Amino acid sequence: MYKFSYEDVLEDLPQEARDRERRALDYSIELLKAAEESGVNSVEAAKALAFANKLWTILIEDLASAENDLPKELRAQIISIGIWILKEAERIRNGEVHSFSGIVTVSEAICEGLK
Repeated sequence: MYKFSYEDVLEDLPQEARDRERRALDYSIELLKAAEESGVNSVEAAKALAFANKLWTILIEDLASAENDLPKELRAQIISIGIWILKEAERIRNGEVHSFSGIVTVSEAICEGLK
């Protein structure tokens, strides 16, 4: 029979959360790369931008929560990055930027930090 202490389960939870976040970022990066290949006016671009917007909105809300255990300074830095990604996505939607490479590069760096 399996026996786990409450502390063991709690220790696993942050790693599981990071794994979920990493998988979501990986998926977002895949969508953004497909959008880069298809062009900023493609269906793939609309899908990638919508997903990135939803993902970063959720991440920012979580980071802003008082229950988030990350250090305050780190949370603020990641929130700033998330806001930049949201603004860059909007600039792509508005035709001011014609490449997804900036969002991809930053997302890959964040994803790497979750490993």
